[in-house]
Amino acid sequence: MMMIKERMKLQKWLIIILLMVICMNYLITTSFGAINVTYDHRALVIDGKCRVLASGSIHYPRSTPEMWGDLIQKSKDGGLDIIETYVFWDLHEPVRGQYDFNGRKDLVKFVKLVGEARLYVHLRIGPYVCAEWNYGGFPLWLHFIPGIKFRTGNEPFKEEMQRFTTYILDLMKKNDLYASQGGPIILSQVKLYCFS
Repeated sequence: MMMIKERMKLQKWLIIILLMVICMNYLITTSFGAINVTYDHRALVIDGKCRVLASGSIHYPRSTPEMWGDLIQKSKDGGLDIIETYVFWDLHEPVRGQYDFNGRKDLVKFVKLVGEARLYVHLRIGPYVCAEWNYGGFPLWLHFIPGIKFRTGNEPFKEEMQRFTTYILDLMKKNDLYASQGGPIILSQVKLYCFS
């Protein structure tokens, strides 16, 4: 009788330990914790360690939110460390000042799913999308702003570009998605070949 009681006691402790391990694994895999990302003129340095990272692209609006988890997991299984994605200005601001982040346009949800998979994010904010995307991702209304010249340094274009990129940066910060906030975004990029 005594042996059965000890065995049951041991089983209870094993179950408690197993549950603790599962809970700790869940906490570890769903939050990066704040990390320090720098550049040493040769490589990215993450928390003091030079890293060689493999990156691949998933353009979130080209699939449904129901597909994202599987696409992200397949990317991870294939050896990727970073998921790179553009931010599609024409989808998110179809009318000037009216933003849409619903359904397949839910950028925040997409970035969070990448983080839950313990992958990093390289967020390419645009404004120009070089991904076989209509009109380079520029919203159509942009064409009708007086004096605007796309992909140049003229003031109307720079003002609109800054307004949109600031909105996206603030949205990511508000949702704690940058690495310094414990999120998965380690790189944000404004298109390098934006100006002629």
